[in-house]
Amino acid sequence: MPYITDRKRAMGMGSAKSGTEHHWLMTVTSVALLPLTVLFVFTFGRALGLPYEEAVAYYARPWPSLVAVLFLAVGWYHFRHGVQVLIEDYTHGFTRTALILAMICVSYAALAASVLAIARIAL
Repeated sequence: MPYITDRKRAMGMGSAKSGTEHHWLMTVTSVALLPLTVLFVFTFGRALGLPYEEAVAYYARPWPSLVAVLFLAVGWYHFRHGVQVLIEDYTHGFTRTALILAMICVSYAALAASVLAIARIAL
């Protein structure tokens, strides 16, 4: 039985040097979502229950559409990083890689669809 020090046993199993970056990204997007959520609730609340033509006219104005796009963009970005951390914590091997790639594709596709939908209404 070879003698291995604790340091040698721990080599290669330490920090991946990305935990701080994920933490800061999640913190910054969380703080950004606080005022955006309040603004989105008020702007969306005004359009809730309007007939189709009036809702389209409401979102054709720049402020409600800008708030909606910012809220959805930051929300999907926050979702992407949160789910990535969750996948990294609970899966291993090829499953981890496949799930992270699928989640990134789904979140960016949802972001693009959200922005496209609001742009079609606003323009």
